[in-house]
Amino acid sequence: MPTLEHNAIVEMFRENPELAPHFLAILFHVDVPPHASASVVESALDQLLPVEFRADLVIELRDASGVLVLAIVLEVQREEDPDKSHSWPVYVTVVRAKKRCPAIVLVVAPDAAVARWAAQPIDLGLGLGSLQPLVVGPGSVPLVTDPAEAARETELAVLSAVAHGNGENGLAVVQAALVALGRLDREHAAVYFHIIWNGLREPMRRALERLVMERQTEGKTPDFPFVQEIFERGSRAGELKGHREGELKGHREGKLDGLRDALLRLVGRAGIRLSEDDHTRIQACTDAATLDRWIENVLGAKTAADVFS
Repeated sequence: MPTLEHNAIVEMFRENPELAPHFLAILFHVDVPPHASASVVESALDQLLPVEFRADLVIELRDASGVLVLAIVLEVQREEDPDKSHSWPVYVTVVRAKKRCPAIVLVVAPDAAVARWAAQPIDLGLGLGSLQPLVVGPGSVPLVTDPAEAARETELAVLSAVAHGNGENGLAVVQAALVALGRLDREHAAVYFHIIWNGLREPMRRALERLVMERQTEGKTPDFPFVQEIFERGSRAGELKGHREGELKGHREGKLDGLRDALLRLVGRAGIRLSEDDHTRIQACTDAATLDRWIENVLGAKTAADVFS
């Protein structure tokens, strides 16, 4: 079942489909066909395949004359799933046959073990042919520790923080990504922050909190004001006062805010109109499981009633 983190990463590519060919070029050194546009066409794939074979996104690259030169099937994979060895070849062959163009599978797998599994060639039968997924994971995503580089490649910096945030240089990677988030609008920054935060284990979360508190105590100008604002809000609620109960309450409120922001963002992207009562209902919801369910419902929703079903 899709999670908030899964949907947020999909949304990253939906909003900026040029990321897919860009990553192919800089991470895998693929000779991407010259193209003038990159667009998301996952609805077209829905018409081609039954629901059990539905990819996360399909991105089409077209040249200046409108000719389709490459189709990229994008999948976000947070755990191993043996069924994918059967469904990924279906995606490629159906899209290739329908669109009459080259097609590849690009997998985003933040976990190292899942990335290694996803990168294995898929034998199509008797060793006579195979499909090779390209995997954006810890082995292919560089450690982005330079804030200037993170600002130029913000989405790559976010994925770097997810992939390497718990490693030896984790704090530097996370700091660079969070500095870059300060240059984004609040809505994007909130979604990207929660992608990073939910990928961090407890020791790194505590280290990040200590860093923010030290800068507050020393009166230094914050490198990532957006994150400091979140922690300050949690502090006012009792989050960072050294009491575990207060910490959990602050984290819970921060998570609920992130879920609400993500839900409203996904609903807006889906073109679903919400009434004033719908907005009030979302803001009043304090159950994370309910908000998660509404987020999942957006994927196939046509109306507000579908979202809240």
